[in-house]
Amino acid sequence: MSSRDLPPFLLMQNPIQGYDWGSSDALTTLFGIPNSDGRPQAELWMGAHPNGCSVVTLAGEPQLLSTLIGSSPAAVLGEATQARFGSLPFLFKVLCAEKALSIQVHPSKAQAEAGFAKEEAAGISPKAANRNYKDPNHKPELVFALTPYQAMNGFRAIPAILALFERVKLPALAELVATLAASQNEAGLRHFFHQLLVLEGTRKDAALAGLLAYAREHQDEETFALVTGLADQYPGDVGLFSPLLLNVVTLQPGQAMYLDACTPHAYVRGTGLEIMANSDNVLRAGLTPKYIDVAELLACTRFVAKPDDQILQAPHLAGAVQHFEVPVPDFTFSIYPTGEHALTATSAEILFAIDATAILRQGEQSLRLEKGQSAFVPAATGQYQLLAEGRVARAGNRS
Repeated sequence: MSSRDLPPFLLMQNPIQGYDWGSSDALTTLFGIPNSDGRPQAELWMGAHPNGCSVVTLAGEPQLLSTLIGSSPAAVLGEATQARFGSLPFLFKVLCAEKALSIQVHPSKAQAEAGFAKEEAAGISPKAANRNYKDPNHKPELVFALTPYQAMNGFRAIPAILALFERVKLPALAELVATLAASQNEAGLRHFFHQLLVLEGTRKDAALAGLLAYAREHQDEETFALVTGLADQYPGDVGLFSPLLLNVVTLQPGQAMYLDACTPHAYVRGTGLEIMANSDNVLRAGLTPKYIDVAELLACTRFVAKPDDQILQAPHLAGAVQHFEVPVPDFTFSIYPTGEHALTATSAEILFAIDATAILRQGEQSLRLEKGQSAFVPAATGQYQLLAEGRVARAGNRS
């Protein structure tokens, strides 16, 4: 297919992932997306990922977005993106968390390539419970809050971790806490984290019982209110210590947060837009019944503090347009306010109408998006107009 045969805009039909931590009403409340059976709707996926590919209509016929890209990759993706990535390099989502997701770490690009090759050579099935690497890619992420959005992101400073554990005073962990106090460095934090992950038996039970007893008496503090909330969802899980180890933050609507490779994090509750590199690699560290590969997790985790002033991702403003700049080329993310905007596609783009109707126009051709709908814009589209009656999110990539 040549670029002349490509329409400038294609309306997307997007799959919804029904993971059990999802919300049964968030997509309906925010975007009017029906959910007649009331089941959890966790993530609406916009992209070409094989585990959930969007559908577009071309010449009256529906086809997978991946098929469209494969038919003319240079025109759809842009020549530079095709040469660098070979496929759509990002996955765009609406994420709706009613319950907490697992604490997780995503590998770096080099770690993912090595880990994927190793597991492929070992013949481990991609669907095996003990499979760590589903693909050879990293998975940096950015989340933009649509509702209050609680999460954990990165290690607290070691003195702050010590202060919390010393307040709780758990005899079962006294020696471990003393060891961290004597070794307040990356190696010390690694050892502390490792030993919490492998707690078992009566020592684990005693430590968690003491933590919950203290937390119930301090529900006025976000950290300890979170501990008790997580305990209701994941009783007996060592991940209940995570609010003492990790920064706890609640994004307000319109705020954003970047999650880098090798950084432990968890989404707790709320609805937001999430954009990430096109990967499904997750190494879990708690709050999950799923497989935890402790050795691989430790190898892929950076044991450094994430300062408070680096948690929120402040946008770069171009007038009233918000550009959220990230340190990877796999994706770009911007929020456009109500009004008319002259845009130019240099890579494939996805636009999502957050609040109200939006119209995309090029010459005589146009596409109308209702709130909650998205459009795929091929790179070959070039210049076009966006007429927005509310906020519109724009996702693309740097080539």
